Parts: sequence; C-alpha cells; structure tokens
Amino acid sequence: MTQLKLAPIKDVKPVKITVELPASLYRDLVSYGEILGRDGGQGSVEPVRLIVPMLEKFIATDRGFAKAQRSTSNQQMRR
Repeated sequence: MTQLKLAPIKDVKPVKITVELPASLYRDLVSYGEILGRDGGQGSVEPVRLIVPMLEKFIATDRGFAKAQRSTSNQQMRR
C-alpha cells in the first residue's frame, strides 16, 4: 500500500468554485486519485474531490501559518 498523505475522501456537500490549473498539475491529480482509489479499495477519485482535502491537509500541517494564526489571535485577545 502506498503511503499517501490523504485518507479516503469523505462525501460532503460541496461549494462550487472555479479554479484554473496547469495541465501538469491536473495530470498529477488524476494520477493521485487513481492511486488513492486503488489503495482505498474504491474507484478512482476525481481530481476535483482531491483539492479540498489537500488544501485542508496543507493548512493543518503548515507550522508558519499556525504560528501566524496564533499570533493574530493573541493580539486580538489583548485588545
């Protein structure tokens, strides 16, 4: 089994946005979805369904963002 950063994708109600991606990134998302689906015992995951969990994972593991967010929260609490 491949060690991917994402877990199987949950079915949630989406909010529609439009995003333009470079073709190479789209191909990588297609490939990632195929691998994730195969490893999770489900069919291929559509690239559009990968974007939100990937962004959530990125933000959750970005230490610089967390530090800046804490700093902003602390400043607001002092006011």
